Amino acid sequence: MNFTRWSARLPGTQRRAAARTEHPASPERQGEGSVPAARAEQLTDEATPVRAVDELPVREVLDRVPALVALIHGPDHRLAYVNDAYVTAFGARPLGEPARDALPELREPGLLPLLDQVLRSGKPRTVKSRKAPDGRSYTFTCTPVAGTADSEGGVLVFATDVTDHAEAAERLRASERRQRETAVTLQRSLLPQELEQPDDLRIAATYQPGGTEAAVGGDWYDVITLGGGRTALVIGDVMGRGVRAAAVMGQLRTAVRAYARLDLPPHEILNLLDGLAAEIDANQIATCVYAIHDPNEGRLVYASAGHLPILVRDANGTVQRADEPTGPPLGTGGWMHASGSIPLSPGSTAVLYTDGLVERRDEDLDEGIATLGRALAGATGTPQVVCDRLVRTAGVTADHDDDVAVLVLQHPARTGPDSELFRNAALELLGGVEAAPRARAFASGVLTSWRFPPELHDLGVLAASELVANSLQHGTPPMRLRLRRTDRRLIIEVTDGDDHLPRRRRAEPGDESGRGIAIVATIASNWGSRRTPGGGKAVWCEFVLSKTSA
Repeated sequence: MNFTRWSARLPGTQRRAAARTEHPASPERQGEGSVPAARAEQLTDEATPVRAVDELPVREVLDRVPALVALIHGPDHRLAYVNDAYVTAFGARPLGEPARDALPELREPGLLPLLDQVLRSGKPRTVKSRKAPDGRSYTFTCTPVAGTADSEGGVLVFATDVTDHAEAAERLRASERRQRETAVTLQRSLLPQELEQPDDLRIAATYQPGGTEAAVGGDWYDVITLGGGRTALVIGDVMGRGVRAAAVMGQLRTAVRAYARLDLPPHEILNLLDGLAAEIDANQIATCVYAIHDPNEGRLVYASAGHLPILVRDANGTVQRADEPTGPPLGTGGWMHASGSIPLSPGSTAVLYTDGLVERRDEDLDEGIATLGRALAGATGTPQVVCDRLVRTAGVTADHDDDVAVLVLQHPARTGPDSELFRNAALELLGGVEAAPRARAFASGVLTSWRFPPELHDLGVLAASELVANSLQHGTPPMRLRLRRTDRRLIIEVTDGDDHLPRRRRAEPGDESGRGIAIVATIASNWGSRRTPGGGKAVWCEFVLSKTSA
């Protein structure tokens, strides 16, 4: 085959030849250039002529190219030529044979169909970093070569060894995978390893890191048992991504657990967190919802700092959205948050979530929340089943571009024998010396009807008597004694109108008071006090039930 004729068809050759023909160098410009005149005369005097590019044989040029070159012609892709670099890499190849037989190094990376595409389209194609049978990686460029009157068209294949680049890229990808695994491990270690399961609620949660890069976000959630049958639920989202966002998230979650022990209303918790967030990092803000469930109230009391609304589905399947009140995100400062409430009666399911579940670039946020509400309306089963269904319905996959955290809680509607394990009894305490004996008699009768063993019965009556006596001495009306049992514990609570919280102190031998709370703290499994929303306080204690007592 005449390779000089093929060279005339290579891209750019005809244009350069035409340019030299149409624009011959003028005498005035012949002396111009980067070579001094004396040097030019010296080169002219030498016997060695300078050859033009078009005068070089194509084979001589291609044989010296360090890239691998192969020429394939005809619709059946017969091998016409391979250069020396190609032979060095893959060995000698039989000319005239079809490429599928002569060039297995092209067949295995899947390049043979590409040859047909190049011939049909007349346009070059490139595939990057394909592994050949020799274990090295090459970038292949297939360029169409037009045919002549006595020769069919073909394809010129250039293969550049990019093994070093491919290995470096793989090392980089492996490093990124390790960094991401480390970041996700850090993120998950800052989240609850096991959710607390309150007596009156069934709870499940899920966390899905977003994207494939190492920069995970700051989504978080928590469940905190407050005592006295009450439970705090929190979910939040630190703006931004990366280790810094995860570190801020960890500090906020730790702070929430510490503040929760104070048993403050939700809006006061957020006010404390707002100041702390500004101290941690003035440039980092976070959204958060803090909610408290009290089984005696049948409501979810909450406060929101710029977070998405809680959704609650009642026993009939109707979904309600808790929109108000909502304050600015944590870390902005200068805002007094307020608490709101939403019904959470037996048979209801509530969902707390972060924006990764409902926010999409091509969709309004309210529409995403509405879609979640419709999915919640039809979601039944255990909290984990509901949680998985909501995530699946939202289209969250492993390559989702944002972190997703979802917290699902259910207040079961208990019937049959199970309902016997969850009982309530209350007595309004009227002032006077007769209130204490009446409270003891009431507590004794209730605990007897609940069939508690004698020892637990006596301890419960003693605790109720001490709490009532403390309220009568230090509190103000209205006063109330409330007893509650679950499948795990007995809870005794006394409320009154005075907001001064009692504290445990050591009573001296001559003191006539100061022993009531000490006695309660000694005989009960746990005790505490809190201010009530309408003013006043509640003092409670609880006894953990043994399996025989339950």
